[in-house]
Amino acid sequence: MKKKADLPRKICPVCQRPFVWRKKWERDWEHVLYCSERCRRQSKGKSVSAREVE
Repeated sequence: MKKKADLPRKICPVCQRPFVWRKKWERDWEHVLYCSERCRRQSKGKSVSAREVE
């Protein structure tokens, strides 16, 4: 069993917070972009690059 500190991490482009690998993302970790469903929905309304400018 891996320790939580040893799991892969990514930064969410919407909220800019780090999130770690989860078992449910095991098969498609490369395609996971957002930390939560809420961030995924927010990204649909505005583009990420426009949010960075604000």
